[in-house]
Amino acid sequence: MSRKMVSIHEAAEFLGVAPQTLRRWEREGKLIPDERTPGGRRRYDLARLRPNQFHAPEAALRTIAYARVSSHDQQDDLERQKQVLERYCARQGWTFEVIADRGSGMNTHKKGLKKLLDAVIDGQVGRLVITHKDRLRRFGAELVLAICEAQGVEVVILNQGEDTTFEEDLAKDVLEIITVFSARLYGSRSRKNPKLLDGVKKAVEDAQR
Repeated sequence: MSRKMVSIHEAAEFLGVAPQTLRRWEREGKLIPDERTPGGRRRYDLARLRPNQFHAPEAALRTIAYARVSSHDQQDDLERQKQVLERYCARQGWTFEVIADRGSGMNTHKKGLKKLLDAVIDGQVGRLVITHKDRLRRFGAELVLAICEAQGVEVVILNQGEDTTFEEDLAKDVLEIITVFSARLYGSRSRKNPKLLDGVKKAVEDAQR
């Protein structure tokens, strides 16, 4: 019978983890790729993979589910994220804690994210569950995932596809950048700057509608 070989990203999506987790499992000897291409890329036999087969960190370590939205007017979306995370963790039989944030994906000072990273760095977390990678941060999510990998934290991403709120969140992030620079440029001598910023801001807001 012919085997169906898949890439590391396809294998990670099937198992519900991040590709970094598969690389760590390989280093630990838990899951070795079935073969490598001439270019050195990992290939996995899909028939050998079992969802959640390695989701068993030490009992003393915490499972944290993290949810985030960009603004307070997205409270309904935040509640939906939390419900999805709670149902998933409960089905797995995990004892878990939900951490929720409201704030731009570019904001590095969110209380929830800081609490999460502090716990990860302190070695208190065994598993992190998120709905989408972009829920961690709009830019820099890979850095957060790298910290988790370095600390041996299992990362479970429920939806490996595109976040359905990407355009809305990105537009809000752009508006945040404009707001920051507006404070500086509005006070400058050039009268063109305020008009330029107003025009850009209006274009972003129109794109959200």
